[in-house]
Amino acid sequence: MMNQTEVLLALWLEARTRLTNQLPNIRETDLLKRLHPQSNCIGFLLKHIGEVEQLFARNVFGLDIKASIETLGAGRDKGQYTKLVELTAYLNESLISLQQAIQNVDALEWNEEITTKEFGTRTKAAALGRIVSHTDYHAGQIGIILKYGQPNT
Repeated sequence: MMNQTEVLLALWLEARTRLTNQLPNIRETDLLKRLHPQSNCIGFLLKHIGEVEQLFARNVFGLDIKASIETLGAGRDKGQYTKLVELTAYLNESLISLQQAIQNVDALEWNEEITTKEFGTRTKAAALGRIVSHTDYHAGQIGIILKYGQPNT
C-alpha cells in the first residue's frame, strides 16, 4: 500500500504527462509559435513551466536549489527561448528537482501549512494541487498553439 507521499507523487507524475506527452511532437520551429502578437510563444511557456516547478521545489518544499525567474513578474516573451534541446533538458531538470522535493516530504507532513507570497497559506497537499494545475494549464495552451499558432503572428 502506498503512503500519502507516494500517492501524491504518482498523481503529480500522471498529471504532468499532459506536458511530457506533447514534447516529442514539438519541433524547434514550433517554439516561436503563438496565437497572437501579445500572447506567449511555446518556447516561453516551456521555460516558464520549468521555472515555476523549480520555484515550487525550493519555496514550497524546501529543496536547496537555485531557480531562475526570467519568465516571472517583469519577464517578457521576446522570442528568446528557441533551443529545443536546452528547453527539454531544463524541463527534465525541473522534473527531477520537483520529484525529489516531493519525495522528501514525510507522509505525515502533507497537512502542514506553508505560506508563500504567491498564494498565501495552504497545506503542502493543496500547494501541490497548484503546481499540478499550473503545469496542466500551460500544457493545454501549448497544445492549442501547436494546432492553431503561427510563428511571430
